[in-house]
Amino acid sequence: MDGEKARVSGVERDVGASPADVRRVHLELEEERVDLTLTCDRLVTYHRPVDDDRVFRALADPTRRHLLDRLFERDGRTLTELESELEMTRFGVMKHLRVLEDAGLVVTRREGREKHHFLNPVPIRLIHDRWIDKYTEHRVAALADLKTELEEAG
Repeated sequence: MDGEKARVSGVERDVGASPADVRRVHLELEEERVDLTLTCDRLVTYHRPVDDDRVFRALADPTRRHLLDRLFERDGRTLTELESELEMTRFGVMKHLRVLEDAGLVVTRREGREKHHFLNPVPIRLIHDRWIDKYTEHRVAALADLKTELEEAG
């Protein structure tokens, strides 16, 4: 097996690598991904174009929308904070957060052992700009206001 290579997270590595080496490579890859998505001053940058299908898929689930609402209320929450508000296992919440990360709606930053999650509204805005053009925005806004008024009255 010496000299054989295997693809791990898109990178070619030795098959005979120890678990510690695999973990180290995984952490390096994760750090590279985090560095490409979030800058030190918390401004969002993109290393890939926004995939509308992933964004729509992420927004289709009520649990994921709830997580986005919680991050809108207060950014920088940890998994433990987000998990405490849901009647779901920690792993279930992690899977939902991963879908949101893959869609670009949530970016993360590690601080020691904690991983902080931040809302990234840019993909939603890009979809808005693409699908709600300047000619129909006023009509849609009026309909949204009417819906809100009717819900509050009824």
